[in-house]
Amino acid sequence: MDEKMIRNYSRILKEELVPAMGCTEPISIAYAAAVARETLGCPAERIALEVSGNIIKNVKSVTVPNTGGLRGIPAAAAAGMAAGDAQKQLEVISSVTPEQQERIRDYLLHTPIEVKLSRSPFLFDILLTAFSGTDRATVRIVNYHTNIVLIEKNGTALRQVDARVSREEGLTDKSVLSVEGILEFSDTVPLGEIEEPISRQISYNTRIAEEGLRGNWGANIGQVLLAAYGDDVKIRAKAMAAAGSDARMNGCRLPVVIVSGSGNQGMTASLPVIEYAKELGVSREKLYRALALSNLLTIHLKSEIGRLSAYCGAVSAGCGSGAAIAYLYGGGYREISHTLVNALAIVSGIVCDGAKASCAAKIASAVDAGILGYHMYREGQQFRAGDGIVSKGVERTIQNVGLLAKEGMRETDREILDIMLTRC
Repeated sequence: MDEKMIRNYSRILKEELVPAMGCTEPISIAYAAAVARETLGCPAERIALEVSGNIIKNVKSVTVPNTGGLRGIPAAAAAGMAAGDAQKQLEVISSVTPEQQERIRDYLLHTPIEVKLSRSPFLFDILLTAFSGTDRATVRIVNYHTNIVLIEKNGTALRQVDARVSREEGLTDKSVLSVEGILEFSDTVPLGEIEEPISRQISYNTRIAEEGLRGNWGANIGQVLLAAYGDDVKIRAKAMAAAGSDARMNGCRLPVVIVSGSGNQGMTASLPVIEYAKELGVSREKLYRALALSNLLTIHLKSEIGRLSAYCGAVSAGCGSGAAIAYLYGGGYREISHTLVNALAIVSGIVCDGAKASCAAKIASAVDAGILGYHMYREGQQFRAGDGIVSKGVERTIQNVGLLAKEGMRETDREILDIMLTRC
């Protein structure tokens, strides 16, 4: 691998492994609101939001942290407007005090906040306009959670960037990724190049998973797994990832290190690998390289799909962690490729019906598929080309899944949103 490719892979890893507090979609709304307040110069007297369907889907049912249990798009906007720090981006409401929580509640109670479904072609689109007297400020975020493409005050653009559907402006092109390249990078990259983001991921994600196992968060899937099935490493791997989601989906204020814009994916890609590394007694260096592999495979799988879709993102991360577990056992390209194909064949039918407590259970299923995919290979078993959407070769199978999720499930996504808004 040449130096340019190493730099590209390193840059992708550093761009994606960033801290965030709370589910990233409501936090992105809070970020937009905080930027609008800065632009306006004061808290808004009224807020109007137009958001894409996937934003509604992923904000509807999760608790916004540091708000005292508030949920939904108006709560996220109120939190950012009344108490957010725009400079902290995806940790925009991480420093909210108890007094500020009361301010958020009061603001939400007394401020009109209108929410409309956008007809934008962007799957990720937040357009927030804040009004105060005769002044107005508009902020638009598209494609990913911090990608501000418009800041406008009273009709004058202060920042404006051309945005394209399916293009992530300002980020490294992920088409350079391949399973073979990711393995070579993970094997050879100087450890210092990846140490900072990986060590932070280990620290942050382990901490919130432990809180998920201690506290009473959501459906407590992590605790249920350990109580029902014991503490074998396979169960611990699933339980830790699920417990982190238990806490995060239900308002825990601890930050996580995300992957592909998702804290749930960040935890799914890391915590099972950490548990297996402990069980196998591998070196710190081996763990760091395995986590680089897991994260980059998750990013590779997800880049074929897009940030938001009807396809559950935990699937990609569960496949990534299963492949990294194969790597911890000494597996190379063959073992990793077969693990990925097997796992994708098992769980590619899981749909995303928004961020909520049950994400923890879906995470457990995705991790289980990743682990089973590896053990299938160890036992000489595999899914072969022609089995459903499996093609010959790991990259072709990944492309098939991307096509299924991005194109084939568009109508599924619309139907899920309609059910959530009209029946639930």
